[in-house]
Formats: sequence, C-alpha cells, structure tokens
Amino acid sequence: MLQEVDRKLQQLIGAFSEILYEDDEIFMENMRRKKNLPEEELQKYAHWEWTQGVGLYGIWKLFAASGEKKYLEMLTRYYDRQLQVGFPQCNVNTAAPYLTLSYLAEYLQSETYLQPCREAAEWIMYEMPRTSEGGIQHMTSDDVNEQELWDDTLVMTVLFLANMGRILDREDYRNEAQYQFLLHMKYLQDPVSGFWYHGWTFLERNHFAGAFWGRGNCWITIAIPELLDSIACSEPVARILQETLRNQVEALAGYQSDSGMWHTLLDDPESYEEASATCGFAYGILRGVHCGLLEEKWLGTAERALKPVLSLISEEGVLGQVSYGTPMGRENRDFYKEIPLKPMPYGQALAILFLVEWKKLRADDEVTE
Repeated sequence: MLQEVDRKLQQLIGAFSEILYEDDEIFMENMRRKKNLPEEELQKYAHWEWTQGVGLYGIWKLFAASGEKKYLEMLTRYYDRQLQVGFPQCNVNTAAPYLTLSYLAEYLQSETYLQPCREAAEWIMYEMPRTSEGGIQHMTSDDVNEQELWDDTLVMTVLFLANMGRILDREDYRNEAQYQFLLHMKYLQDPVSGFWYHGWTFLERNHFAGAFWGRGNCWITIAIPELLDSIACSEPVARILQETLRNQVEALAGYQSDSGMWHTLLDDPESYEEASATCGFAYGILRGVHCGLLEEKWLGTAERALKPVLSLISEEGVLGQVSYGTPMGRENRDFYKEIPLKPMPYGQALAILFLVEWKKLRADDEVTE
C-alpha cells in the first residue's frame, strides 16, 4: 500500500501546477458582472483565491515533510509571479494564500514575502468587516454577505491571522484568532449532532438551509488541530476546541458510508459522495491523533477513506469526485446536491495532505516495530 500511496502522491503533484494556474472562467465572469473593475485589476484575482490558497498549503506541508527543494521552488515561483501581478483587495477568500506565504517568509527569512503578510494581517485585524458580536463577516471577492458567519472563514482567514500572531509575537492577533474560533463554534456547531452548519445570519437569525455540508465541516476538522499546533491557546480555549473536535469526529464516524467516503450532505445518503471533504476529514483526524487531540481509536475511521480516495486519483494525477466552489445554500439543502463536480486545486491539496499525513502514520508504525 505504501508504494501505491507514493505513486498516487507523485501523480497528484504532477497535475497540481496545471490545475493551480487554470483559469476559473465561471468565477472571473461572475467578477466581471458584479465588479466595476478594470481588467488589469481583475487579473489580480485570477489565481489568488481560496482555491489556490488551500492548494498551496498542501504543497507547503509536503515540503515541510520531505524537505525536497522542488516543492519549495513550486511555491516561490507562484508567489514571485503574484508579486509581479499584484495582490487583490483582501477579503476572507483572498486571505487564504497568505497563510503559506507567511510560512514561506519565515522559512526563507524574506521581508519581501513578509511585508504583504504584515499588511494583510493588520487589515484583517482592524479593518475587515465584522458581524454582530465581532465575528469576521464572510466577505468574499464577489459578495458582501452582510452579517454572515461561514465555517470556511476559520481556514481561509483565521489560521493566517493566528500564524502571523506567532511569527510577529502579536498577542492581539493570537487572541482575535481564538475569539473567532469560539464565536464561530457558538453559532455554527449543532449541539445535537456534533456537525457544523455551513453558515449563520445575524439578520434573520437562522442557519439558512440548515445544511451539514461536507467540505464545510472538513474545514473544522482541519482548522482545530492546525490552530492548536500553531499557537499556544489558553487552557480553557484549547480544552473546549479539543472537545468540539472530538464531538465532530464521533459524529463523522457514524455517518461514514460503506465505501469509506462521506456524502456532500453528511446526513443525507442520497447526496453524492464527495472526495475533497473525505480527504479533509481523514487528514484532520490523522492530524488530530498525531497532535494528541484525538484518541488512536479514530485512526481506523481515517484509514477507511484511503482506498476510495486512491481509486479516484486518475493516472493523470487528477482527483475526481470534487465539488466545485460552493456558496451558501440559502433556502434548500438540495442546492448542495446540484453543485457540479470539477477538478480543483483544493481537491488536489486535500488529497496531498491526507496522503502525506497517512505516510507519517506508517513511519510511526515502523519506529514502533
């Protein structure tokens, strides 16, 4: 199995660059329709969105695990190109690529890379629109989403703010990151099921369609271990986040399909099985175990996802069964079933994260033996 995982991992990486720079015509047309911006300004958004941000984080993790310079070069090539193009206006989604840039700036001790991160973090901290109770409003490139909290925000924006708090030793950033996690948990986690709703609106005070969306939930499974491994949270905050993760993982284990995957609506077996969420859950569970946040009994839940995920990686290295970028389902849960399937950078990245973390598990087993 290890040999097959290595083979599939290399195929994923081989396909990543092409997908990373692939134009998202649907997104760009939407931007042209909604935004009164010159084409030169619009091009700054073309390859600097959350889709690329998650993908780049996967490559950073791969470099951190392997030390292979080709992955570092892949990252510096991307960011050097964007420095020439320029950065778009910061929002929740365009904050995502800064997370990897902050790690890269720290590793290379590059002020050229760190300065844009400083500016973005300061804007997030003091200028980014807030909801009632001070939540980060899920403002995106093409929508204001007034008074709305989305679970995506914790990965796309808050992990970056926390990391900059660590790098710059900014207590205000670290405290704000912890507060955002707690506030999002307050309004998005369902105390009955343990799952998280996709969003909450303070205007109508409801959870929109009330969907337990797969990929939205996987952002939480990923975000909690990443935050707790990145910064030293206060004991009460760390404790409540750990228990929140445990509740979610216990719920996930009960809704894993016979194939080993999860459905795009976690509690609806008639919705399609979705690969990016499955990879995100498996990675987050493995990461949680490796960080000491989860018990080892959950390793089997993550490992059951391995075979179906490997079977969905084509010989060209493209992960199939990935749902396209998903806005809020505002009225009907069936909205999520209608999202098309399309190869995306975040699908590649989440698969890479899963396989790299799985290899750590095998390495740990070999040391134990």
